[in-house]
Amino acid sequence: MHDFPTTPVQPDQRQWSYNHPVVPMTPTPLPPRKPRHNSCLYSILGAGGCLLVLVCIFVSVLVGSNVLSFLTHPPTVQFENIQPFDETNGLGTKPVSRTYKVMGKPTITAAYIDTVLARNNSPAQGKGNTLYKYGVQYGIDPAYALAFFWHESHFGQLGVAQTTLSLGNIRSREGEPEYNGYRRYASWEEGFKDWYRLIALTYVDQWGLTTVDKIIPVYAPQEDNNDESTYILTVKLFVDKWRTEMKQQQ
Repeated sequence: MHDFPTTPVQPDQRQWSYNHPVVPMTPTPLPPRKPRHNSCLYSILGAGGCLLVLVCIFVSVLVGSNVLSFLTHPPTVQFENIQPFDETNGLGTKPVSRTYKVMGKPTITAAYIDTVLARNNSPAQGKGNTLYKYGVQYGIDPAYALAFFWHESHFGQLGVAQTTLSLGNIRSREGEPEYNGYRRYASWEEGFKDWYRLIALTYVDQWGLTTVDKIIPVYAPQEDNNDESTYILTVKLFVDKWRTEMKQQQ
């Protein structure tokens, strides 16, 4: 509890006086007014921005549709004056040798076989090493295998060879996989090996038929609608051609 003073306060003991000068109050300045924006200008700019966005969308859709059309329907490239390779170019008219024995060392290389198959768009292209390897294994010059392959199906592009994968269109025996009476193989490699085995083990070893002139009349007889003389000449001429090309490349 506070006690109130009993003695009155004298005038000279006052802590403040009405005679003090009055200090004028300085008014607080108002913040600057923001300039008014032109609502018409903003409307124009807003409309222009929307128009620009629409134009961009339209161009994007147009370009995108053209790109999609190009990807789904690419333009067709036309090549003029491009003819398939004709393997008969440079073919002679008469054999250069008196005898054509199929047994012997290779006279063409695996790389050259690949070249011949590739330039003729053979479905067996890239198999040159296999055709060469089996020739070495069975002691037969692979140039003869390649010549038989050409005459029988143009390197697998004609006739049943497209299905059978056969180098020489060999007749099937009972129980063997076949197609229209011909042996059918699982791969070109299998067909190559079977042809070499047939010529080496049956025609040469068992029957003693070692030359083209003796092999073809049995292999492709006249009674099977084969032209024996044309077949023999074709094999000889192609063997000559490829051997000559090989020598020119060396």
